[in-house]
Amino acid sequence: MTRLHTLSPPTKRKKPKRVGRGIGSGLGKTCGRGHKGQRARSGGRRDGAFEGGQMPLHRRVPKRGFVSQVALRTAQVRLSDIARLQRADSEFAEVTLAELKRRGIAAKNARRTKLFLSANGIALSRAVKVSGVTVSNPARAAIVAAGGTVLDS
Repeated sequence: MTRLHTLSPPTKRKKPKRVGRGIGSGLGKTCGRGHKGQRARSGGRRDGAFEGGQMPLHRRVPKRGFVSQVALRTAQVRLSDIARLQRADSEFAEVTLAELKRRGIAAKNARRTKLFLSANGIALSRAVKVSGVTVSNPARAAIVAAGGTVLDS
């Protein structure tokens, strides 16, 4: 007959191994580690990349490429984007990094900007003043030809 004090809730939780608690536990003496050797010692394990002295895979395969962190934070802006802004907004006259971010042309996390001449040949309709932005030589020539100025940053 089941007594009230012997009842326990049904559980799926496995009881933890109690190692080193005598021969009757099944995990006494060597505590399930076997006899001697590196794996029987405390802290005696190699890292997952160790291949028994063989050159590990992560050192055997060739390393290729390089990702410039400067390039990741540099927004590339085409001169045609500036021309499109001029057509949309008659007040647009100064090109700065803050203005390009505000208008959504440069990414919000960009720390610098470079202005390039676009291949489609769209020219500037009015003069613009460019400051605090790096400008390629062909783009500089196109800005000056439209009557604009480029202040070197």
